Amino acid sequence: MTLTQLSTFVLVAKLGSVKAAATALGVSEPAVSQALAALRQQFADQLVVRAGTTMRLTAAGTRLLPIASQMVALGADAEAAVRAGKGAPGQLRVVASGTVMEFVATPLVDAFAERSGRKIDTTVGMAATAEMPVLLANRFADVALGPNLGRSVGDTADPERGSELISEPVFRTHLVVVAGAAPLPGGPAHWSWLVDSTATDPASDSGRLLRRLHVAESRVRVFASLTAAWAAAADGAGVSVAPAHLVTARLRRGELRVVNTAATPADATWYLTTLMPERRSIAAETFRHYLSSAAALRVMREPGAGVPPSKFRPPVYVTLWS
Repeated sequence: MTLTQLSTFVLVAKLGSVKAAATALGVSEPAVSQALAALRQQFADQLVVRAGTTMRLTAAGTRLLPIASQMVALGADAEAAVRAGKGAPGQLRVVASGTVMEFVATPLVDAFAERSGRKIDTTVGMAATAEMPVLLANRFADVALGPNLGRSVGDTADPERGSELISEPVFRTHLVVVAGAAPLPGGPAHWSWLVDSTATDPASDSGRLLRRLHVAESRVRVFASLTAAWAAAADGAGVSVAPAHLVTARLRRGELRVVNTAATPADATWYLTTLMPERRSIAAETFRHYLSSAAALRVMREPGAGVPPSKFRPPVYVTLWS
């Protein structure tokens, strides 16, 4: 039994599939299956079995999961302690939603690293809303940028919701619908909606907006990035959703125009989510304080042209079969 095998089991159990665990780890599905098989052999139990489209824990797997989660978290603590003992830089692992990843996360983390004097090693990548709490709670990531995942600061109304996590608003914007110069026939339900993967996430701001506008799935085309979706909208292929401050330059140049709908402009907020203060790493706390600075606000307001999003790969992606 190895820590990486336990990490694999935790992700399969909590994300609900081998595919989701492989995506989060940045490895192939066979590698995840092999690690899970080794753990099953160790305990002489299936631990987690397929049940329709998801996975179900066996009785033994149910008992193992909280212990495995603690061991994975302790492994992260041990790694941090050894790094500190050797005088190595601290570590900050950031996960972000698609839009934040494409435009903001990389320049924001780069600016933070410069400000910290490169005393903190940083990695950044993309995760879906449902994956973020699992990655944070099990210490595969230190902070998440994008959706509201847990209790807001000072919120005690629902202690069961995201009890391990605290979400704090770091940037407020609003969503608009944009299109090219060509006229649009009919109403929102008849338009072609050109989006990135964020809009397919039902918990995202853009996903909620599409539901409010009653947009059918058949009317949605998913592009590799929001920048690509905007380019297609400018060419007359349909409409897209955009944080208003990110398309200002394109609106000014006349490449896109704002299209009024019954649900837009819609308020949107980016949140920073971390563990509770007593479990939060020093690097995470330092980054949290940085996000309240004028420099961080300036990066989020004017991040540049954007970069292609990539999948998050936590530090357990190697030797899963050991």
